[in-house]
Amino acid sequence: MDDQDNPGGVARHAEPIVWPGRPYPLGATWDGEGVNFAIFSERADAVELCLFDPSGRREISRVPMREQTDQVWHCYLPEARPGLLYGYRVHGPYAPAQGLRFNRNKLLLDPYAKQIRTGLKWHDSQFGYRVGHRNQDLSFDRRDSALGMLKATVVDPAFTWGQDRAPRTPWHRTIIYEIHVKGFTIRHPHVPPALRGSYAGLATAPVVDYLIRLGVTAVELMPVHAFVDERAVIERGLRNYWGYNSIGFFCPEPRYLSSGGSIAEFKTMVKVLHSAGIEVILDVVYNHTAEGNHLGPTLSFRGIDNPSYYRLQADNPRFYVDYTGTGNTLNMRHPRVLQLIMDSLRYWVLEMHVDGFRFDLAATLARELHEVDRLGAFLDIIHQDPVLSQVKLIAEPWDLGEGGYQVGKFPVGWAEWNDKYRDAVRSYWKGDGGLIGELAYRITGSSDLYARSGRRPYASINFVTAHDGFTLHDLVSYNTKHNEANGENNRDGTDNNRSWNCGAEGATDNPEIERLRAQQKRNFLATLFLSQGVPMLLAGDDIGHTQSGNNNAYCQDNEISWLDWDPAHIDHELLAFVQRLTALRKDHPVFRRRNFFQGRKIRGREIKDIVWLNPSGNEMSDEEWNQDFARCLGVALSAEAVDEVDERGQRIRDENFLLLMNAHYEEIPFRLPIPDLSAGWIALIDTSCQISRQENPFYSGGATYGLQARSLVLLAERARNRVRGSERRRTPQNEA
Repeated sequence: MDDQDNPGGVARHAEPIVWPGRPYPLGATWDGEGVNFAIFSERADAVELCLFDPSGRREISRVPMREQTDQVWHCYLPEARPGLLYGYRVHGPYAPAQGLRFNRNKLLLDPYAKQIRTGLKWHDSQFGYRVGHRNQDLSFDRRDSALGMLKATVVDPAFTWGQDRAPRTPWHRTIIYEIHVKGFTIRHPHVPPALRGSYAGLATAPVVDYLIRLGVTAVELMPVHAFVDERAVIERGLRNYWGYNSIGFFCPEPRYLSSGGSIAEFKTMVKVLHSAGIEVILDVVYNHTAEGNHLGPTLSFRGIDNPSYYRLQADNPRFYVDYTGTGNTLNMRHPRVLQLIMDSLRYWVLEMHVDGFRFDLAATLARELHEVDRLGAFLDIIHQDPVLSQVKLIAEPWDLGEGGYQVGKFPVGWAEWNDKYRDAVRSYWKGDGGLIGELAYRITGSSDLYARSGRRPYASINFVTAHDGFTLHDLVSYNTKHNEANGENNRDGTDNNRSWNCGAEGATDNPEIERLRAQQKRNFLATLFLSQGVPMLLAGDDIGHTQSGNNNAYCQDNEISWLDWDPAHIDHELLAFVQRLTALRKDHPVFRRRNFFQGRKIRGREIKDIVWLNPSGNEMSDEEWNQDFARCLGVALSAEAVDEVDERGQRIRDENFLLLMNAHYEEIPFRLPIPDLSAGWIALIDTSCQISRQENPFYSGGATYGLQARSLVLLAERARNRVRGSERRRTPQNEA
């Protein structure tokens, strides 16, 4: 029998040869001759390694792991080969009241599994207790769970990376595109059908070319760590689409592998994106696992060593501490759990070549006792690590526990999802008054949140929409959520959307409402890309994707979530507008400063780096900042006062710009500043109309610009002899 007939290499009917092996590294490690197995369990009485046939349905051998070193159980199988399917059974007391939930009848997934070959088929046997028993989890279930359980496979990590080099795009030049691996390509007509919805699909030429033309520098992949569908979701006829239900922190989610794919497919995707200058950032979920609360299944960590892996209530360890709203919280206070996460992160950087991470509910990871500690062990270790401290680190800076909202409080080296930016921009363009002061902080990099700790504007990840909530199209089309398809009676999802439907709920054929919605989308996008900080665009917002008002599509693995690439359904004008914005941002460093504005004269120059203007063209007074009805604001950005240099030490040069915003429902005349006798202004963007690229209107200093209702205008200072085409002054309406 050769390896093709028996890919794992272990004879099916003979007991395998077993050597003592080593306690490090943890997991199953192929060294070219055999496989070393190592698993941590502090409280186990015994551990068995279970080997399966290629189908995963039949257990072919059970190997007692007799060696234990520093609470790590280990053995070495010299005949084992890559492709071998395996799992563990861990023996010990079943005493839930003491926090112990060992059950030798349950097959357990290796926490260090690098690949999973079989899917989870839900059955009552996967619970350590007798489901439906009157004593619930205090009862004990003796059924074997192996048949429908996940199995890990030994992998060969060999891969030819060639000349792969990380793009290492500086933070201030970064433009992030949040993307779902499956949803982005599953309906893409130019991706080969066999590759749609897979890692390989993201590496195809049509997708890569699109990302390049769009102008993004990084894709942030929604969770690709192996995850499972919650049983309750499956019973509603749905699936976990988003993936925030991790079970394998080293394993690429197998449902995104094309037919016959291996982990090499993920590596190929990264390599191809790198060759296009695009970074790969992973959305990672280390705050909890798919095993849920005390009534959850026994799939891995719970059955290996429950008190080590999870935070248990001190006065009643039968129950779990839950800072995440998912039933459990990983125990970051245990050194082996810290090691697990650090090993996972290093693996994805060193072995899979990813460029950074976005940490879901990151405040949970910083909790030492109950309080969130900004100098918690996890953050300390990350900061000191020579590998991880050099990649992009993004925190979702909150969790659901007491004191969990930590926006602006993560240490130097971290960027943060800035929901204060999202809320301010949404509320302003919705038409809420009295927000210009808050908006000013947000569009200039949120210095009130980040400057005092020595961080830069790029600590702020600016976003208007993300996977969680309305899409951009739905933000301007719905006043309330419409989550009926989730099967939870529309109770799920936030009610705080700060959205406005522009006059009708949902789809409409009213041309005025459609025009206003298109204009509002341009307002949001222009604000996002012209703000200081790092813009993050939700995939699909660039083509007008709608979820029909569903603001919590976590379980919608269908057309509700999948992007529709039918040319007839793509908003081509919107796409062109986004491309224009990304190009504008890349071409002009004044929109991506590395330092905060000072708002004063720089080094003796007579010019301020930023001036806030009222519609009369004068600098804003303190009283005007505090007016409840104020909805109009002008921002003069001076490139001459940008006190920054490029990578070669040369002073950065750019143009002067004027950004005008009017969220009022009526036109407001805005008097333009007077640069000097030979210069004036040209309009590059006016969200109320389409300005010709060939012929930009010229406005002399002191002229009045008719700032249309609910519109944003960007003007550049130009000498009169630099303006192409006619110099006749035009109103924005003439350019529509």
